[in-house]
This record gives sequence, C-alpha cells and structure tokens, in this order.
Amino acid sequence: MTATTPENPDEEKLTRATQRVAWLTLALGFATAAVVFFAKSNRAGIGIAIGTVLAWVNYRWLDQSLGMLVTVTTAKPDSPEARGVPASFYWKLVGRYVLIAVVIYVIVHYFALPLVSVLVGLLALGAGAIVGSVYEVSTGSE
Repeated sequence: MTATTPENPDEEKLTRATQRVAWLTLALGFATAAVVFFAKSNRAGIGIAIGTVLAWVNYRWLDQSLGMLVTVTTAKPDSPEARGVPASFYWKLVGRYVLIAVVIYVIVHYFALPLVSVLVGLLALGAGAIVGSVYEVSTGSE
C-alpha cells in the first residue's frame, strides 16, 4: 500500500508540495554539506550529507505511513483497504527513529564523524519545509 494517489486538484497541490519539500531537503542539505566539506572539514561535510539522507528517509517514511493511514481510515467498510493497517505502517512509523539512532551510533562510534554535523544534516528537513512553505505563500497557492 502506498500513499494516496491524487484524485482532485487539492490533492495534486498537496502531492506537489510534499515532493517539493523532499527535493528541497536533499538540495539544501547537500549544498550545505558541499560548502562545509570544502570550507571547513571533509568529515563534517560527510556527516551533514549522511544526516541529510537520514532526514529525507525519515520524511519519506512518514509521508508513506500517513498515506497508508489515510487510505485505511477513509476506505469504505467493505473495500479491501478497510481490512486494517498493514504491518509496514508500524515499521515505517517507528522504524525511522530506530534507523536514525542506529546510524548515528555507528557513524559517531565507528567512523568518528562529528555528531553535530550529522544533527545539522537532520535539520535539512526543517529547512526544506520552511523554504517550501515560503514558496507556497509567495506564489499565492491556496
């Protein structure tokens, strides 16, 4: 089961907005990583890039799990979608935190990358959401 497919113009706008946040997260995070890699420290730049990928995976899994939840809760009672929430919903909802914790532990403990740089990379999602929201407001999207 995947995220809901757009059926009306409002859902299409929402789909475009979520896709915009996803690519802005990667673009802003990798741009920051490149600047830090060349200007400050290659290890810090790599940490920011890894944090950016973790933020993007976190966002994608959250979007997919919420899409599954919307599909199940809005399904008609006799439809196949109404049979219940699939197990992948729970994995994506909780597993994203487990994945982030394990990856951060391995990166800091075994590869000795700066923890702060990975955390800065995780903040790329917030930056992508802010820039996407400013774009929506500035273009007059309803």
